[in-house]
Amino acid sequence: MTTIEIDEGSGFCFGVVTAIHKAEEELAKGGTLYCLGDIVHNSREVERLKEMGLTTIDHEEFKRLHDVKVLLRAHGEPPETYATAKENGIEIIDATCPVVLRLQKRIKQAFLQDEGKETQIVIYGKNGHAEVLGLVGQTDGKAIVIEKAEEVSKLDFNKSIRLFSQTTKSLEEFQEIVEYIKRHISPEATFEYYDTICRQVANRMPKLREFASSHDLIFFVSGKKSSNGKMLFEECLKVNPNSHLIDSVEEIDESLLKGVGSVGVCGATSTPKWLMEKISRHLQKLVR
Repeated sequence: MTTIEIDEGSGFCFGVVTAIHKAEEELAKGGTLYCLGDIVHNSREVERLKEMGLTTIDHEEFKRLHDVKVLLRAHGEPPETYATAKENGIEIIDATCPVVLRLQKRIKQAFLQDEGKETQIVIYGKNGHAEVLGLVGQTDGKAIVIEKAEEVSKLDFNKSIRLFSQTTKSLEEFQEIVEYIKRHISPEATFEYYDTICRQVANRMPKLREFASSHDLIFFVSGKKSSNGKMLFEECLKVNPNSHLIDSVEEIDESLLKGVGSVGVCGATSTPKWLMEKISRHLQKLVR
């Protein structure tokens, strides 16, 4: 008999939970509520909230709005978004994650302290990611973004470096970057680094590896846009090559279930629990 288990540690992080609660509270009051960008990188959850009345907009549409309510998601926004809102009489429902908010303030502080100097503000993160755009915005667009440890060599090691990280990046790779800079930085330059990775996310990795290795087959549930999802799925693959990324019941390949004793269902910080439960129920029917 095949057993199906959902990973208890998977699902929304507290920042996403808070943003969705704020959206639901506002929508319950009636009236129009806009969200700047997808509230979470999961199309199924975005669709659920759309049915409740949440309208997703991009930055160009945001600039054209006046006298409305706009929710800012957990990823955070650069200062110009708040300036536009003030100009256009937009009421902001700010759901920026407190961890991201603290990071934005630290980067802004470092940038202002080092203004006029040749210090490099470096952010380890995904180029173009909503959170990273908000972080770079704290430095008037001057921060250097590196996505992978291999990219660290492009820095100027004769100039001082202040290193920060996107909250959902890999702790191990961040430490690799730190060690590389320590080895290569000029004695005349200074190097300061701030481990700003969210521990709720970082602590999931060892538990997820343990979960993935304890099953014959893994279905990792995540939206295709989620960078956290991609990273956590890679961790599953490392310990269990029979891991498969899906974002809906329709993507389940039934042939994978043949001769399998146990199936694990897990997901990203942007994956709703209800979706993992739906997939689990569907799998239960298939293995009967």
